[in-house]
Amino acid sequence: TRTTPISRPLFLSKPFIDASLVEGSFKKIVVLPKYVDVDEWLAVNVFEFFNYLNMFYGTVTDFCTPVNCPTMNTGAGFEPYTWTDQNQKKNKLPAPTYMDYVMTWAQNLINDENVFPTKAGREFPKDFQQTVKTIFKQCFRVFAHIYYQHYEQVLHLREEKHFNSLFAHFISFAKEFNLLPDK
Repeated sequence: TRTTPISRPLFLSKPFIDASLVEGSFKKIVVLPKYVDVDEWLAVNVFEFFNYLNMFYGTVTDFCTPVNCPTMNTGAGFEPYTWTDQNQKKNKLPAPTYMDYVMTWAQNLINDENVFPTKAGREFPKDFQQTVKTIFKQCFRVFAHIYYQHYEQVLHLREEKHFNSLFAHFISFAKEFNLLPDK
């Protein structure tokens, strides 16, 4: 009997899985530098990761429509993500709406001086690291959706080396500071 080979997503196939701007490990660039406050290091990196991810998201928004992406789907066998509104109600949203909510929500947090202080002498809030974990979780979902639904567009735009490198850096940083759940 002949079996049909299981097709792998493009982002898990050669040569795309190896496409990167950086050879080796990101370990050296993610560790907390000597004499730098951990919250300050987290804040700077959250800002950078968010801005770069937002740029990549902007390059696929024309392809991510409610018709093409009716749910925030990140792969076969995974439940679509839901957005929890201010009344704690979980809502299934089209992916572009979900990602717009994520990006707006994260941008508002990053711009909030009470959450991400930029003035000298201001303290980070006590729950700052939990806030960072929540931002990372939501950004991971955006990465996952782009990989699962829009990697062909990433390839067409010749962004795969940049996108893969950003994701590898993001994951290395998340692992270093335990910012994402294990599952």
